[in-house]
Amino acid sequence: MLEIKNVSKSFGDKKILDNVSHSFPMGKITVILGPSGGGKTTLLRCISGLESFDKGQLLLGGEDLTNKSHQANSGKIGVVFQDFQLFPHLNVLENIILAPTMVLKKSKEEATEKARSMLGLLGLSDKEEAYPFELSGGQKQRVAIARALAMEPRVLCYDEPTSALDPGLSGDVAEVILNLKSPNVTQIVVTHDPIFAEKIADKTIRVEPIK
Repeated sequence: MLEIKNVSKSFGDKKILDNVSHSFPMGKITVILGPSGGGKTTLLRCISGLESFDKGQLLLGGEDLTNKSHQANSGKIGVVFQDFQLFPHLNVLENIILAPTMVLKKSKEEATEKARSMLGLLGLSDKEEAYPFELSGGQKQRVAIARALAMEPRVLCYDEPTSALDPGLSGDVAEVILNLKSPNVTQIVVTHDPIFAEKIADKTIRVEPIK
């Protein structure tokens, strides 16, 4: 289980998170739901190590990960970014195997086999040699998910996974996330869309801006 305890975060004089505590059950999908300015993405960035807490604690299976960097946590906590952040000069397969070979020190053969398995799972077997500019938004989203999964994280975080896509694709994203449910992976999804949240959530955390 992932836990945050008494987490606070400010940017300058603006307090974004104030003494926040939540648990995120293993094998479940937890949605962080709320309007812009409510601290959803900040909370996700703190969990993933992209932002540091001002105070508080982050625990994963009892291990203290408080204020460890995203790079240090990359084998434990993965992130699917709102704008995908695929490398434009690398094809799909190269995007997916880069981190496992460089960070996890997997062989290219092992990383490639794993990547092809995930591309098959996500319906992208015919896109491994395509470059990001050749993909639709929904395809880029699935490649970004495959890239995060390639690091075999125990926690997978999504930052507004439907915001950069055409409205009609939200159901496809929901299906992908639901199909990735596993007893060994905690999924955390940030969204402002209550309909999308209702489709996927085992647990919902509602946040509001601090007044």
